[in-house]
Amino acid sequence: MKIKDIALIGMMSAILVAVQVALSFLPNIELVSILIIIYTLVFGRKALYIIYVFVAVEGIIYGIGLWWINYLYVWTVLFLIAMLLRRQHSPYIWAIISGFYGLTFGALCAIPNLFLSGIGSAISYWLAGIPFDILHAIGNFVVALLLFHPLYYIMDKINRKSM
Repeated sequence: MKIKDIALIGMMSAILVAVQVALSFLPNIELVSILIIIYTLVFGRKALYIIYVFVAVEGIIYGIGLWWINYLYVWTVLFLIAMLLRRQHSPYIWAIISGFYGLTFGALCAIPNLFLSGIGSAISYWLAGIPFDILHAIGNFVVALLLFHPLYYIMDKINRKSM
């Protein structure tokens, strides 16, 4: 890995942490999802490094807990979805995908409860979070619709200059 790549990964991870912390007072309104989509489309596999540096820093800031285990895979799921659909550049398609991802976020986060406490606990966890998942879906949809093109343009320009 080149020094430019390490610097890029550090900067992009720092952006994820900064926007997450800056918007943490809003319930499930976030920019992390759209940024991970954009990072995946622009930087490809390097986005995985960005994701895991972000997850590590989140653990340092907020402490390691069950939520942190979720972060180890939920962002990778979004990365894989973006990799599968990387030829798509329509903000409408990404808004729908991002909204659906927000809606299913709680279900994805319930998976550890399934293994730790059983299916009843996992379903209860997921159902209790549905109002937040709905907010997450709406927020992700709107954010992706409004910011997909400008963020893609900026990140693509950064990527071209770093080559």
